[in-house]
Amino acid sequence: MWAGYIPVATSSIAVHSSFSPRSILDERGSRVHPLGKPKKYNYARTQDFFSCFSSIPRNRATSGRTLPFKVTSMRTIWLTLVLVAAMANAQRRLALPDPRSCANRVRHATYRDARGVAHSYFFSWEHQPTRSLEVDWLDSRNICRRHCMDAVSLETPQENEFIKQRLARGNVRYIWTSGRKCNFNGCDRPDLQPQNINGWFWSGSGAKIGPTTQRNTGDWSHTGGYGQAQPDNREAAQGNDESCLSILNNFYNDGIKWHDVACHHRKPFVCEDSDELLNFVASRNPGIRL
Repeated sequence: MWAGYIPVATSSIAVHSSFSPRSILDERGSRVHPLGKPKKYNYARTQDFFSCFSSIPRNRATSGRTLPFKVTSMRTIWLTLVLVAAMANAQRRLALPDPRSCANRVRHATYRDARGVAHSYFFSWEHQPTRSLEVDWLDSRNICRRHCMDAVSLETPQENEFIKQRLARGNVRYIWTSGRKCNFNGCDRPDLQPQNINGWFWSGSGAKIGPTTQRNTGDWSHTGGYGQAQPDNREAAQGNDESCLSILNNFYNDGIKWHDVACHHRKPFVCEDSDELLNFVASRNPGIRL
């Protein structure tokens, strides 16, 4: 694993009451995604957003056939969509998982890392409905989360290489990960300072990323738009904090490397199974096959 890697169970970030994966889930959009203005979701663009990569055909979902889960009335569905649209306008939050979407999620690959942890992965460019879809950082997480996944967390060098090989094979220029800089309320703790060095973590798992000045704790690029080592917070001068972690494919003739990027930019994405969300759905839907 990465030198300096802190597992979720022992991470000071993961267990801190003011900064845990669950507290982040409850944060207002201005904290989770502080850069872009709230906007309406383009449901057509995201293939209805909730089921953009479910393996159930869309016509089946609206047919009279018996589905594996109780079908909510059309009135309730309509009210739910109105509520979600209103939330998207007022404050952007992390999405909760949808049991049927979780059970029928598309899985392009399964990888078992050096710790013996096996997860399934979804690559947006390998699925026809999302082949050309590019979304901002929070939307990438929400699409994944509706399917009991989250944006990918690269917690070991082996997993990092696995994802990089997939980018190279697909000739994909860049993707979002779940990597995030702690720059919102609750991030003023001494151990997170300075934030650009000690404040990075994997929001999908809660694991803290090692100090960015220690190059063996991650795969940060040695260069960027200004020729400076990453993370360089290059867009800060324009008022955009580069607080999200993207993988760029030789964008600066530097190979496939990590870069800090302003969260409002739109990119393809990789989803990874979320143990937390899978366990949550399984505990509330006895007999469900995930």
